[in-house]
Amino acid sequence: MLFYPTAIGWHPSEKADHGVSQRSAWQTIQRSHAIANGVYVAVVNRVGHEKPEGGDGLEFWGTSFIADPFGVVVAEASTDREEILVGEVSLPRIDEVRTHWPFLRDRRIDAYAGIERRFLDRG
Repeated sequence: MLFYPTAIGWHPSEKADHGVSQRSAWQTIQRSHAIANGVYVAVVNRVGHEKPEGGDGLEFWGTSFIADPFGVVVAEASTDREEILVGEVSLPRIDEVRTHWPFLRDRRIDAYAGIERRFLDRG
């Protein structure tokens, strides 16, 4: 299982225009970590509104969740309160997904030469 703690949310001025798409993108990338690694991912996110003096602050959107190895959300927390999220994790599900959806099996590792170097290092 991967645990992925986050502290992400909206700037209040962006919420109406971009809120749904921002949260969807955040959830999609977290679910993709589960798929790519063939494991459960537990994503923890803050709730509440942190407002510094003189600023709008950040409204954390909560919705911590657990995704299975195929990216299916098996449990999700609320948007507005601290809580403990409990979800069922099945070890046979990991084996099943890795057997029938071998996401990384067909990688062309021979094509990865130089991937460990940054673009700026390629002088």
